[in-house]
Amino acid sequence: MAAPQRVPPVDRPRPVFSRLYARISEGMDAEGLAALRTELLAPLSGTVVEVGCGNGRNFARYPDAVTRVTAVEPEPHLRALATRAAAAAPVLVTVVPGTAEALPVPDATADAAVLCLVLCSLPDRDTALAEIARVLRPGGTLAFLEHGLGPTRRVRAVQRLADATLWPLLAGGCHTAVDPVGLVERAGFAVTALRRLRFPDSRVTLPATPHVLGLARRPG
Repeated sequence: MAAPQRVPPVDRPRPVFSRLYARISEGMDAEGLAALRTELLAPLSGTVVEVGCGNGRNFARYPDAVTRVTAVEPEPHLRALATRAAAAAPVLVTVVPGTAEALPVPDATADAAVLCLVLCSLPDRDTALAEIARVLRPGGTLAFLEHGLGPTRRVRAVQRLADATLWPLLAGGCHTAVDPVGLVERAGFAVTALRRLRFPDSRVTLPATPHVLGLARRPG
């Protein structure tokens, strides 16, 4: 008799971080993240898969050209908050459990996918991006807003130190020395638009201050 296959867990509970993030996300939006969310989502249309939707702060900012959003979130508390946010969204949003590495979405059915402050905390970024490529139609769009590698050696050294010490423990598994653009390109996407920025835009540069906002296209 064949041994039963192990099914990877869908939920990834982070009870402390999820409640902290739910509180600070409102302040982050007030500091300028809300405007960045709008800029991120404005070019999208048709059917969208949002990977790691958190507590649903993007939902209110989808443009009218988007017809349907499937929002995937593995953290139970954040998923419950996202489900509430979906009820008030201007577009149809369905929140589902799942992980970035095994998206519960059929092949080649989405016009666009969204990554918003997600790559930093994924255990397997390459597999996640391969999954996004799988669910996108040929020529589909990946919109991403991520923090990543700093512009100088000094900032990158600080990021590597943070990642090796307390930062991931305090920030829900987040790592700061991540190259989002390099990862997207390595997954076979063609980057079509890119803007590098600081968030929050203050004098003090923290490990998670450098950000990139961009669009990429799935070949085909």
